[in-house]
Amino acid sequence: MLLARSQLQIQMPKVWIKTIFLAVAVTSTLLVTGCASKPQINNPTRYAIAPDYYTVRSGDTLSGISMRYGLSYISVAEMNDIAPPYRIYVGQSIRLKKSANNVSRPSTQALTTAPQIQRQTINLPTQQPVSLPVTPTPTAPAVTTAQVPVIPAKSTSLRWVKPSNGPIIANFNVTNNIKGLRFGGNQGDPVFAAADGQVVYAADGLKEYGNLVLIKHIDGYITAYAHNSKMLVKSGQNVNAGQKIAEMGSSGANSVMLEFQVRLDGKPINPANILPVS
Repeated sequence: MLLARSQLQIQMPKVWIKTIFLAVAVTSTLLVTGCASKPQINNPTRYAIAPDYYTVRSGDTLSGISMRYGLSYISVAEMNDIAPPYRIYVGQSIRLKKSANNVSRPSTQALTTAPQIQRQTINLPTQQPVSLPVTPTPTAPAVTTAQVPVIPAKSTSLRWVKPSNGPIIANFNVTNNIKGLRFGGNQGDPVFAAADGQVVYAADGLKEYGNLVLIKHIDGYITAYAHNSKMLVKSGQNVNAGQKIAEMGSSGANSVMLEFQVRLDGKPINPANILPVS
């Protein structure tokens, strides 16, 4: 009995020392991870099977996703410009690998937003092939393209402003797959929020749109700002009409331009019907 008690007294300090070292090790790891500029890989085996992008599902947390693929959640947050308290949204596309030759395209299911704006699902703009009229032949009747329904603007209390001071170089034309207005300008020209709202996407996950910003507004309106050279806002950020949110560029395009789209309940409408004339 005395021998057992003596052994216990010898072992207990070792347990305490081990606990202290573990606490110090964890603290050191967090400090190093917080300062890292590159992805911190905690488990190389899991990281090897990690996708380039991960789409957030119901019940996911940033730390849970990071642990699943052997990454530091702080490193993943830095890579995606996610600020504390590290809130993520269902449908959000999160980059897991800093550099990859074959980048997976994120889901076009957009993000849900903060409580102050009505929760809804947003479909990102997509380029779709356009059906053209078939030239009639002597033996077959002519086949014409179905008429694209015109979606009228809905009454709203939103105050609209022009997203760019540049000239319009292409008008809304769904038949030609132009689902908004295209503004010309120079590299670095300011791009403005067209109305008050909340940023729900600011990334380059859709190649044909380059650096793309999506803003959600009240009454079912969404605005899109494509081909930017620089994005000045982050997902989850509230913005005001006329606030500079990006700089014009040519990402995803052959020339410098701003492609501005307006969606009403998920369908494209002609921005010229709501923007001020002058």
